[in-house]
Amino acid sequence: MIKLFRKSADFFVPDGMEPVAALSRTTHLGVGAHQDDLEFMAMHGILRCFGLQDQWFSGVTVTDGAGSSRSGIYAACTDEEMRVIRCKEQRNAAILGQYSAQLQLDYPSSAVKGEDQSEVVEDLYNILIAARPQVVYTHNPADKHATHVGVSRALIKALRKMEPAQRPAQVLGCEIWRDLDWLPDSLKVVLDVSERTNISAALSGIFDSQITGGKRYDLAVAGRRSAHATFFESHNVDQSDALSFAMDMTPLIKDDTLSVAAFVSDLIEQFKAEVLAQL
Repeated sequence: MIKLFRKSADFFVPDGMEPVAALSRTTHLGVGAHQDDLEFMAMHGILRCFGLQDQWFSGVTVTDGAGSSRSGIYAACTDEEMRVIRCKEQRNAAILGQYSAQLQLDYPSSAVKGEDQSEVVEDLYNILIAARPQVVYTHNPADKHATHVGVSRALIKALRKMEPAQRPAQVLGCEIWRDLDWLPDSLKVVLDVSERTNISAALSGIFDSQITGGKRYDLAVAGRRSAHATFFESHNVDQSDALSFAMDMTPLIKDDTLSVAAFVSDLIEQFKAEVLAQL
């Protein structure tokens, strides 16, 4: 078993394989802040691996879910009860999506958003060393949710602790709280998620505590993917029914001296230049 700081962390392997072995077969790794983030932002990796034996998706959920919004049958739930409910929902998603492994690190959001991320970074580093994924999906650093950005920052730190030869070939910053339509098309990583829409819908809908609890993320994410597919090309017929966009964050692990702020600032400047050029 790999070392994780919090004793309450959950390491779940849907098919029952020994945990470290399950993690080591990972080819695509998703690292998200909350239960359901993986299913909303890393669907491309989940579908890419679904049903295969030579490609495996594993997920990491960093926070504990205790501060989740709640209403209806969940309105009276305590933070501790919500934590248990959301952990179970994430396990159910891992079963449905045929993940190789699902880790829930059980940190409060404050540990992710603060300046001292040392324990989170160490956990993520240990997971990365054990998994050695080819592709990593995470939150993009221009996301407007502070906890999402905190996870992105911590992951970059963990990736930079790895030896260059150990690092994944690609790191993708995905969209949730703020989409990436603003990126110039030449900078978008376009992810086709139109296959197995039944699996996508089921994975989005499995988080009942949030959907019944007052946030229709399932409809919103499906609508965004559909909108991207139609509005991506203005002069051609649609090539896909569902697209998601990602930011290529690989330069941040190719050059350890490149600051995240400078990286994002450059993308914004390129967007600004594209808009102004048309005017």
